[in-house]
Amino acid sequence: MQQCYFCSQNVKELDYKDTETLNKFISGQFKILPRRKTHVCSKHQRKLSMAIKRARFMALLPFTNR
Repeated sequence: MQQCYFCSQNVKELDYKDTETLNKFISGQFKILPRRKTHVCSKHQRKLSMAIKRARFMALLPFTNR
């Protein structure tokens, strides 16, 4: 079993401005990947999805692949 990426890196806060990290957890159609594919713990998955949604709203990440 793999360990959570954010727990292993000792990440305290997920920043919506860190688009390089957020892009690792988005599919080719710009959907948020589920926990079973990313191996992120539930606590960080909730923070991750919130950060991705904030980055989309601030136009740092696209909503679709057009």
